[in-house]
Amino acid sequence: MQILVTGGTGYIGSHTVVELLNHGDDVVIVDNLSNSHPIVLERIEIITDKRPDFIKADVCNFEKMNEVFSKYQFDSIIHFAGSKAVGESVEKPLLYYRNNIESTWVLVELMEKYNVPSIIFSSSATVYGQPDINPITEDFSYQCTNPYGRTKMINELFLKDTTVAYPNISAISLRYFNPIGAHESGLIGEDPQGIPNNLMPYITQVAIGKLEKLSIFGDDYDTHDGTGVRDYIHVVDLAKGHVAAVNYLQEHKDTSFLAVNLGTGIGYSVLDIVHAFEKIIGREIPYQITDRRLGDIATCYANPKKAKELLNWEAKFDLEKMCEDSWRWQIKNPKGYVRSNVF
Repeated sequence: MQILVTGGTGYIGSHTVVELLNHGDDVVIVDNLSNSHPIVLERIEIITDKRPDFIKADVCNFEKMNEVFSKYQFDSIIHFAGSKAVGESVEKPLLYYRNNIESTWVLVELMEKYNVPSIIFSSSATVYGQPDINPITEDFSYQCTNPYGRTKMINELFLKDTTVAYPNISAISLRYFNPIGAHESGLIGEDPQGIPNNLMPYITQVAIGKLEKLSIFGDDYDTHDGTGVRDYIHVVDLAKGHVAAVNYLQEHKDTSFLAVNLGTGIGYSVLDIVHAFEKIIGREIPYQITDRRLGDIATCYANPKKAKELLNWEAKFDLEKMCEDSWRWQIKNPKGYVRSNVF
Protein backbone atom coordinates (compact mmCIF):
# COMPACT_ATOMS: atom_id res chain seq x y z
CA MET A 1 0.00 0.00 0.00
CA GLN A 2 0.99 3.62 -0.44
CA ILE A 3 0.78 5.48 2.86
CA LEU A 4 0.99 9.23 3.50
CA VAL A 5 2.65 9.92 6.84
CA THR A 6 2.39 13.51 8.03
CA GLY A 7 5.04 14.45 10.57
CA GLY A 8 6.97 11.38 9.46
CA THR A 9 10.42 12.65 10.42
CA GLY A 10 9.36 13.23 14.04
CA TYR A 11 9.87 10.88 16.95
CA ILE A 12 6.85 8.58 16.63
CA GLY A 13 6.50 9.25 12.91
CA SER A 14 10.02 8.10 12.01
CA HIS A 15 9.66 4.85 13.95
CA THR A 16 6.32 4.22 12.25
CA VAL A 17 7.82 4.85 8.83
CA VAL A 18 10.46 2.21 9.59
CA GLU A 19 7.78 -0.32 10.52
CA LEU A 20 5.73 0.48 7.42
CA LEU A 21 8.72 0.09 5.10
CA ASN A 22 9.69 -3.17 6.79
CA HIS A 23 6.09 -4.29 6.29
CA GLY A 24 6.47 -3.70 2.54
CA ASP A 25 4.46 -0.50 2.21
CA ASP A 26 5.45 2.54 0.15
CA VAL A 27 5.67 5.70 2.25
CA VAL A 28 5.40 9.40 1.42
CA ILE A 29 6.36 11.77 4.25
CA VAL A 30 5.09 15.34 4.51
CA ASP A 31 6.77 17.33 7.27
CA ASN A 32 7.68 20.99 7.75
CA LEU A 33 10.71 19.99 9.89
CA SER A 34 9.67 22.40 12.63
CA ASN A 35 10.42 19.79 15.29
CA SER A 36 12.60 17.29 13.44
CA HIS A 37 15.72 16.98 11.27
CA PRO A 38 16.15 15.93 7.62
CA ILE A 39 18.98 13.53 8.54
CA VAL A 40 16.21 11.25 9.83
CA LEU A 41 15.58 10.28 6.20
CA GLU A 42 19.14 8.98 5.88
CA ARG A 43 18.79 7.05 9.13
CA ILE A 44 15.53 5.46 7.96
CA GLU A 45 17.23 4.38 4.75
CA ILE A 46 20.15 2.81 6.67
CA ILE A 47 17.73 0.82 8.84
CA THR A 48 15.39 -0.35 6.08
CA ASP A 49 17.41 -0.12 2.83
CA LYS A 50 14.53 1.99 1.51
CA ARG A 51 14.11 5.74 1.28
CA PRO A 52 10.61 7.18 1.59
CA ASP A 53 9.54 10.04 -0.67
CA PHE A 54 9.74 13.32 1.22
CA ILE A 55 7.96 16.64 0.73
CA LYS A 56 8.75 19.59 2.97
CA ALA A 57 5.42 21.28 3.57
CA ASP A 58 3.02 22.48 6.25
CA VAL A 59 -0.02 20.20 6.33
CA CYS A 60 -2.17 23.26 7.04
CA ASN A 61 -1.31 24.58 3.56
CA PHE A 62 -4.23 23.36 1.46
CA GLU A 63 -2.73 24.31 -1.90
CA LYS A 64 0.54 22.50 -1.23
CA MET A 65 -1.23 19.43 0.10
CA ASN A 66 -3.52 19.42 -2.92
CA GLU A 67 -0.38 19.12 -5.07
CA VAL A 68 0.76 16.15 -2.99
CA PHE A 69 -2.59 14.36 -3.28
CA SER A 70 -2.75 14.98 -7.02
CA LYS A 71 0.69 13.35 -7.47
CA TYR A 72 0.07 10.17 -5.44
CA GLN A 73 -2.79 7.73 -4.97
CA PHE A 74 -2.80 7.06 -1.25
CA ASP A 75 -4.38 3.96 0.25
CA SER A 76 -4.27 5.41 3.75
CA ILE A 77 -3.00 8.32 5.83
CA ILE A 78 -1.29 8.34 9.22
CA HIS A 79 -1.55 11.83 10.66
CA PHE A 80 1.14 12.77 13.22
CA ALA A 81 1.80 16.39 12.26
CA GLY A 82 0.91 18.87 14.97
CA SER A 83 2.02 20.66 18.12
CA LYS A 84 2.37 18.32 21.06
CA ALA A 85 3.40 19.79 24.44
CA VAL A 86 0.79 20.10 27.19
CA GLY A 87 2.50 23.00 28.97
CA GLU A 88 3.12 24.95 25.77
CA SER A 89 -0.51 24.48 24.75
CA VAL A 90 -1.60 26.31 27.89
CA GLU A 91 0.72 29.20 27.01
CA LYS A 92 0.01 29.20 23.24
CA PRO A 93 -3.54 27.94 22.66
CA LEU A 94 -3.93 29.77 19.33
CA LEU A 95 -0.92 27.92 17.89
CA TYR A 96 -2.31 24.57 19.03
CA TYR A 97 -5.85 25.09 17.79
CA ARG A 98 -4.62 26.21 14.39
CA ASN A 99 -1.93 23.58 13.81
CA ASN A 100 -3.75 20.61 15.25
CA ILE A 101 -7.24 21.20 13.92
CA GLU A 102 -6.67 22.88 10.57
CA SER A 103 -4.21 20.19 9.48
CA THR A 104 -6.82 17.46 10.01
CA TRP A 105 -9.46 19.46 8.16
CA VAL A 106 -7.13 19.85 5.16
CA LEU A 107 -6.42 16.12 5.06
CA VAL A 108 -10.06 15.05 5.28
CA GLU A 109 -11.09 17.58 2.65
CA LEU A 110 -8.50 16.11 0.29
CA MET A 111 -9.36 12.53 1.23
CA GLU A 112 -12.90 13.17 0.04
CA LYS A 113 -11.69 14.87 -3.13
CA TYR A 114 -9.18 12.16 -4.07
CA ASN A 115 -11.03 9.08 -2.71
CA VAL A 116 -8.54 8.15 -0.02
CA PRO A 117 -10.39 5.58 2.10
CA SER A 118 -8.81 5.68 5.55
CA ILE A 119 -6.94 7.75 8.11
CA ILE A 120 -5.16 6.84 11.34
CA PHE A 121 -5.19 9.80 13.70
CA SER A 122 -2.51 10.43 16.31
CA SER A 123 -4.57 11.08 19.43
CA SER A 124 -3.64 11.03 23.09
CA ALA A 125 -4.66 9.81 26.52
CA THR A 126 -4.95 13.49 27.44
CA VAL A 127 -8.51 13.35 26.06
CA TYR A 128 -9.45 11.49 29.27
CA GLY A 129 -8.22 14.25 31.59
CA GLN A 130 -8.13 13.13 35.21
CA PRO A 131 -10.13 9.88 35.21
CA ASP A 132 -12.03 8.81 38.31
CA ILE A 133 -10.65 5.28 38.02
CA ASN A 134 -7.83 3.44 36.27
CA PRO A 135 -7.16 1.61 34.01
CA ILE A 136 -8.82 3.73 31.33
CA THR A 137 -11.09 2.22 28.68
CA GLU A 138 -12.13 3.86 25.44
CA ASP A 139 -15.71 4.45 26.62
CA PHE A 140 -14.58 6.92 29.30
CA SER A 141 -15.95 10.42 28.72
CA TYR A 142 -13.88 13.33 27.46
CA GLN A 143 -12.48 15.34 30.37
CA CYS A 144 -9.66 17.33 28.82
CA THR A 145 -7.71 19.61 31.14
CA ASN A 146 -5.57 21.55 28.63
CA PRO A 147 -5.71 22.95 25.09
CA TYR A 148 -3.55 20.15 23.67
CA GLY A 149 -6.01 17.53 24.88
CA ARG A 150 -8.95 19.58 23.64
CA THR A 151 -7.48 19.75 20.14
CA LYS A 152 -7.29 15.95 20.13
CA MET A 153 -10.89 15.72 21.34
CA ILE A 154 -12.11 18.14 18.67
CA ASN A 155 -10.28 16.21 15.98
CA GLU A 156 -11.85 12.96 17.14
CA LEU A 157 -15.34 14.48 17.07
CA PHE A 158 -14.62 15.93 13.64
CA LEU A 159 -13.48 12.55 12.31
CA LYS A 160 -16.48 10.82 13.83
CA ASP A 161 -18.87 13.28 12.18
CA THR A 162 -16.99 13.06 8.88
CA THR A 163 -17.12 9.27 8.72
CA VAL A 164 -20.87 9.40 9.31
CA ALA A 165 -21.39 11.94 6.53
CA TYR A 166 -18.94 10.23 4.14
CA PRO A 167 -19.25 6.43 4.50
CA ASN A 168 -16.38 6.02 2.02
CA ILE A 169 -13.97 7.31 4.71
CA SER A 170 -12.89 5.23 7.74
CA ALA A 171 -10.89 6.45 10.72
CA ILE A 172 -9.12 5.03 13.74
CA SER A 173 -8.02 7.38 16.50
CA LEU A 174 -5.10 5.86 18.40
CA ARG A 175 -4.98 7.23 21.92
CA TYR A 176 -1.33 7.01 22.97
CA PHE A 177 -0.17 6.88 26.48
CA ASN A 178 3.51 7.86 27.04
CA PRO A 179 6.00 6.75 24.38
CA ILE A 180 9.64 6.37 25.37
CA GLY A 181 12.59 4.36 24.05
CA ALA A 182 14.18 4.40 20.62
CA HIS A 183 14.99 2.09 17.73
CA GLU A 184 17.44 -0.56 18.92
CA SER A 185 19.98 0.55 16.29
CA GLY A 186 20.38 3.90 18.05
CA LEU A 187 19.89 5.62 14.70
CA ILE A 188 16.54 7.25 15.42
CA GLY A 189 15.09 8.46 18.69
CA GLU A 190 13.57 11.43 20.48
CA ASP A 191 15.48 14.65 19.82
CA PRO A 192 13.65 17.55 21.51
CA GLN A 193 14.65 21.15 20.96
CA GLY A 194 15.71 23.00 24.11
CA ILE A 195 14.85 21.60 27.53
CA PRO A 196 12.72 18.48 26.93
CA ASN A 197 9.03 18.48 27.76
CA ASN A 198 8.98 14.69 28.03
CA LEU A 199 10.48 12.72 30.89
CA MET A 200 12.82 10.21 29.24
CA PRO A 201 14.86 12.59 27.05
CA TYR A 202 15.14 14.87 30.08
CA ILE A 203 16.60 11.97 32.10
CA THR A 204 19.00 10.87 29.33
CA GLN A 205 20.26 14.41 28.77
CA VAL A 206 21.00 14.74 32.49
CA ALA A 207 22.70 11.33 32.46
CA ILE A 208 25.01 12.31 29.60
CA GLY A 209 25.83 15.70 31.13
CA LYS A 210 23.96 17.92 28.68
CA LEU A 211 21.66 19.11 31.49
CA GLU A 212 22.63 19.57 35.14
CA LYS A 213 19.66 17.91 36.82
CA LEU A 214 16.15 16.65 36.23
CA SER A 215 13.17 18.76 37.27
CA ILE A 216 10.31 16.67 38.64
CA PHE A 217 7.10 18.66 38.45
CA GLY A 218 5.32 17.99 41.73
CA ASP A 219 5.72 15.36 44.45
CA ASP A 220 2.37 15.88 46.17
CA TYR A 221 0.10 13.91 43.86
CA ASP A 222 -2.10 11.15 45.28
CA THR A 223 0.24 8.37 44.12
CA HIS A 224 2.51 5.85 45.88
CA ASP A 225 5.47 8.26 45.93
CA GLY A 226 3.81 11.61 45.23
CA THR A 227 4.99 11.88 41.61
CA GLY A 228 2.75 11.51 38.58
CA VAL A 229 1.96 7.99 37.33
CA ARG A 230 1.79 7.24 33.61
CA ASP A 231 1.62 4.31 31.21
CA TYR A 232 4.99 4.27 29.41
CA ILE A 233 5.13 2.39 26.11
CA HIS A 234 8.10 1.62 23.87
CA VAL A 235 7.93 3.75 20.73
CA VAL A 236 8.54 0.70 18.50
CA ASP A 237 5.53 -1.03 20.05
CA LEU A 238 3.55 2.14 19.39
CA ALA A 239 4.75 2.27 15.78
CA LYS A 240 3.66 -1.32 15.21
CA GLY A 241 0.24 -0.37 16.51
CA HIS A 242 -0.12 2.03 13.57
CA VAL A 243 0.74 -0.68 11.07
CA ALA A 244 -1.89 -2.89 12.72
CA ALA A 245 -4.47 -0.09 12.46
CA VAL A 246 -3.76 0.50 8.76
CA ASN A 247 -4.14 -3.22 8.09
CA TYR A 248 -7.36 -3.37 10.08
CA LEU A 249 -8.99 -0.63 8.01
CA GLN A 250 -7.77 -2.29 4.81
CA GLU A 251 -9.55 -5.49 5.84
CA HIS A 252 -12.62 -3.82 7.38
CA LYS A 253 -13.61 -1.23 4.83
CA ASP A 254 -17.06 -0.77 6.36
CA THR A 255 -15.55 0.67 9.55
CA SER A 256 -16.74 4.14 10.44
CA PHE A 257 -14.81 5.56 13.43
CA LEU A 258 -12.94 3.72 16.18
CA ALA A 259 -10.98 5.00 19.17
CA VAL A 260 -8.33 2.60 20.48
CA ASN A 261 -5.91 2.90 23.40
CA LEU A 262 -2.24 2.07 22.81
CA GLY A 263 -0.60 1.41 26.14
CA THR A 264 0.81 -1.36 28.31
CA GLY A 265 -1.75 -1.30 31.10
CA ILE A 266 0.98 -0.67 33.68
CA GLY A 267 1.42 2.61 35.57
CA TYR A 268 4.88 3.84 36.60
CA SER A 269 5.63 7.00 38.55
CA VAL A 270 8.26 9.56 37.53
CA LEU A 271 10.53 8.27 40.28
CA ASP A 272 9.93 4.67 39.19
CA ILE A 273 11.28 5.62 35.75
CA VAL A 274 14.23 7.49 37.24
CA HIS A 275 15.23 4.53 39.42
CA ALA A 276 14.81 2.04 36.55
CA PHE A 277 17.09 4.18 34.41
CA GLU A 278 19.63 4.47 37.22
CA LYS A 279 19.89 0.66 37.29
CA ILE A 280 20.69 0.64 33.57
CA ILE A 281 23.51 3.20 33.80
CA GLY A 282 24.77 2.22 37.26
CA ARG A 283 24.63 5.65 38.88
CA GLU A 284 22.16 8.15 40.30
CA ILE A 285 20.34 10.83 38.34
CA PRO A 286 20.38 14.22 40.13
CA TYR A 287 16.94 15.78 40.37
CA GLN A 288 15.00 18.56 42.04
CA ILE A 289 11.32 18.81 42.90
CA THR A 290 9.59 21.84 41.37
CA ASP A 291 6.02 23.11 41.12
CA ARG A 292 3.41 21.16 39.23
CA ARG A 293 2.91 22.01 35.58
CA LEU A 294 -0.41 23.48 34.46
CA GLY A 295 -2.66 20.81 33.01
CA ASP A 296 -0.84 17.81 34.50
CA ILE A 297 -2.79 15.07 36.30
CA ALA A 298 -1.93 12.49 38.96
CA THR A 299 -2.51 9.06 37.38
CA CYS A 300 -3.22 7.78 33.89
CA TYR A 301 -2.77 4.27 32.52
CA ALA A 302 -4.53 2.23 29.87
CA ASN A 303 -6.70 -0.78 29.55
CA PRO A 304 -5.29 -2.02 26.20
CA LYS A 305 -7.79 -4.88 25.75
CA LYS A 306 -9.55 -3.33 22.75
CA ALA A 307 -6.29 -3.06 20.78
CA LYS A 308 -5.63 -6.74 21.39
CA GLU A 309 -9.12 -7.80 20.38
CA LEU A 310 -9.56 -5.58 17.31
CA LEU A 311 -6.04 -4.98 16.00
CA ASN A 312 -4.35 -8.13 17.32
CA TRP A 313 -1.76 -5.81 18.86
CA GLU A 314 -0.18 -5.66 22.28
CA ALA A 315 2.95 -4.07 23.73
CA LYS A 316 5.94 -6.43 23.87
CA PHE A 317 8.80 -4.43 25.41
CA ASP A 318 9.27 -3.93 29.15
CA LEU A 319 10.56 -0.92 31.09
CA GLU A 320 14.14 -2.20 31.12
CA LYS A 321 14.15 -2.39 27.30
CA MET A 322 12.68 1.11 27.09
CA CYS A 323 15.46 2.50 29.28
CA GLU A 324 18.22 0.56 27.49
CA ASP A 325 17.16 1.76 24.05
CA SER A 326 16.73 5.35 25.24
CA TRP A 327 20.25 5.33 26.66
CA ARG A 328 21.76 3.76 23.54
CA TRP A 329 20.17 6.51 21.41
CA GLN A 330 21.51 9.23 23.71
CA ILE A 331 25.04 7.79 23.81
CA LYS A 332 25.21 7.54 20.02
CA ASN A 333 23.66 10.98 19.57
CA PRO A 334 24.85 13.05 22.56
CA LYS A 335 23.72 16.30 20.98
CA GLY A 336 20.86 14.91 18.96
CA TYR A 337 20.74 14.56 15.20
CA VAL A 338 22.73 17.70 14.42
CA ARG A 339 25.97 16.42 15.97
CA SER A 340 26.17 12.69 16.52
CA ASN A 341 28.68 9.87 16.71
CA VAL A 342 26.78 7.60 14.33
CA PHE A 343 28.61 8.49 11.12
